[in-house]
Amino acid sequence: MPIHPQVATAIQRAGDLPTDLTPAELRVVYERQRLTLLPEKPPVAVTYQLSMPSDYGPIPARFYRPSRSAAPCPLLVYFHGGGFMLGSLALYDTACRRLAVQGDCAVLSVDYRMAPETIFPGAVLDAYAATRWASDNAELLNIDPAKIAVGGDSAGGNLAAVVAQMAQDSGEFKVAFQALIYPITDHSREYPSYERNATGYMLTRKALHWFADNYIPDPQDRLDPRASPMLRESLKGQPPALIISAEFDPLVDENEIYARRLQDAGVPTQFVIFPGMVHPFFTLGGVVDDAAKAEALIAAALRKL
Repeated sequence: MPIHPQVATAIQRAGDLPTDLTPAELRVVYERQRLTLLPEKPPVAVTYQLSMPSDYGPIPARFYRPSRSAAPCPLLVYFHGGGFMLGSLALYDTACRRLAVQGDCAVLSVDYRMAPETIFPGAVLDAYAATRWASDNAELLNIDPAKIAVGGDSAGGNLAAVVAQMAQDSGEFKVAFQALIYPITDHSREYPSYERNATGYMLTRKALHWFADNYIPDPQDRLDPRASPMLRESLKGQPPALIISAEFDPLVDENEIYARRLQDAGVPTQFVIFPGMVHPFFTLGGVVDDAAKAEALIAAALRKL
């Protein structure tokens, strides 16, 4: 189908992601611009900032709980998008509140280290350490360690998929579910949709290359499954997954292939392509109604935990 009229409005307001600014400059522009495209921010019963200790230094995070119930609840550990270079706890405050309320679960939003200041595997190490800390401190957070989900959009979807794989290998904690919103799953090559959706849809092919060059400057590292979860030899035993993609996303082809690989490995996997949508539609809920539909899919899966 053609691009959705609401998406066309968002593109008119935001345009393609620029790559001619320094990372520091782009963070300011990106944050200011995207904050104007967010939906309504709901209240939550409990929210606070925290700092999680790790071998790599403290990891800032923000915790959300939709009610003051004394019973332990499921937890979604959320990793924000932004090409491993952009995004913040503040920018994703609305999304995490909405997922907590609709999913009837706690949410831990993780402020992992970003490129180019910290290159691969810094973000991965932070994402894994944060999720392990949450599991180890389940009583403190009043969450059920058997019902921990990981999720994220774009770069955050990559980190969520990688954490799910690493947790399976280490056995240090259990991931019960993974919500992957248009994740990048393979930094080692291009898929046909890179060319098909190269420009005009907010995330560009050029921006993807720029992100990769800053996050994983050594091409050999892009073959590491911690950078490219698609390259893991076997996906058997992975937690159930919901993968959300968009028709006009450069990543749509690899999203579909990753979902198929999970399904072929016997992993319960729901794959949904939103027609007429573009890569960042999940964070454009102030102008794009399908963002709420994507939230509802994730929330329904979280409630089943």
